[in-house]
Amino acid sequence: MRAMARSSATGANIEIANGAAVDLEDAKSRILAAIGELVDEGKAEWHRTGTGEIELRLVSGEVFVLGEVSVTRVA
Repeated sequence: MRAMARSSATGANIEIANGAAVDLEDAKSRILAAIGELVDEGKAEWHRTGTGEIELRLVSGEVFVLGEVSVTRVA
């Protein structure tokens, strides 16, 4: 998984790999659902940090911070 950053654009569309436009909220819902599946399958854990950020830890060792419109790899 690569870290990706997007500028904040409420209600905007984003381009995905196949070139189709997807609503930002729809894309966010899909990503959160996929992350939820990883957690349900025991492949990842997530929790809210003391600063209110959501941290995702994969069992393979990678650590990500989930932002409002970005995912940042921190380890």
